[in-house]
Amino acid sequence: MTLCLSDLETGRRYHGDYATDLKKLQKRLQRIQVAHILAGRPAIVMLEGWDAAGKGGIIQRLTARWDPRHFRIHPIAAPTDGERARHFLWRFWRDLPRAGSIALFDRSWYGRVLVERVEGFATPAEWQRGYDEINAFEAQQVASGTTLVKLFVHVTQKEQDKRLRARIDEPWKRWKTGHDDFHNRSQRPAYLEAMAEMFARTDTPKAPWIGIDGNNKKAARIAALTAIADRLEAAVPMEPPPLADELAALRDQLAGG
Repeated sequence: MTLCLSDLETGRRYHGDYATDLKKLQKRLQRIQVAHILAGRPAIVMLEGWDAAGKGGIIQRLTARWDPRHFRIHPIAAPTDGERARHFLWRFWRDLPRAGSIALFDRSWYGRVLVERVEGFATPAEWQRGYDEINAFEAQQVASGTTLVKLFVHVTQKEQDKRLRARIDEPWKRWKTGHDDFHNRSQRPAYLEAMAEMFARTDTPKAPWIGIDGNNKKAARIAALTAIADRLEAAVPMEPPPLADELAALRDQLAGG
């Protein structure tokens, strides 16, 4: 079923104990990361969404208890001249995770069919071809044993405007916004049209989209971390390995002083 953004606009508050539930989720995610390390299973967690939708806050809490040696965050900006001279997927191939590692993409290859489409950075032939190229790229990752989690964080225009104003009013957050955010805001109808087609053409059984209502930050974080944990946990054995004889002997030596 194709993702419908109008279903993600309730902005319902989180009615549980946010701090307690977040800690439980982070402990669960910590064990999930260890399970990936032990199983040698790579994973990709990719977040798309509007400016100021809360993607950064989700990533910050997702990785709070992860071992930094086994994950990497890739904030995706406009391609460089060298990257533009190559196929648009080239720069993402470079950042694919190794065995036992998790790669997080803050924005992604979907720029080809979103910003590059709307802003005219790609020709119609290029972005129309992009859907099949993206589906093939994602299918290759899944077929090679990589778990792929795709989230889209949605906020209403009203909520986005509120957060953009707050960024300007808070001196230590002003660096997070600029002209591009307000330009993209003015293009919202064109982006909504592009998003609808993106969901319709790239929501596949092996790489489905997960929609997150980002209009309440706490509820969005819990929903996003839960969805990510569910997908990652299903991909690896979650039983810890038995105590090896060698480690048992070392433990006994330590106990003996």
